[in-house]
Amino acid sequence: MCRNIRTLFNFEPPATELEIRDASLQFVRKLSGFNVPSQANEAAFEQAVEQVAATARVLIASLVTSAPAKNRDEEAAKARARSIARFGG
Repeated sequence: MCRNIRTLFNFEPPATELEIRDASLQFVRKLSGFNVPSQANEAAFEQAVEQVAATARVLIASLVTSAPAKNRDEEAAKARARSIARFGG
């Protein structure tokens, strides 16, 4: 799992287009092994990012849950607390 890819479903406010694209970019980088593709691979790389983003948008829009939406600020605070507990302040 890519550590930089965050859960995007069931948050208030909902995931933005930029968040979806950023997660898609990280996923394609992980799969391809390229942080920045060569000119020869750039078109294929960008096409993959767009296709993954489109699929992610469909997935997020299709998912249902009875759980209340999570608050982004509260979840970020919990993550910071876990990081401090794990790695120190």
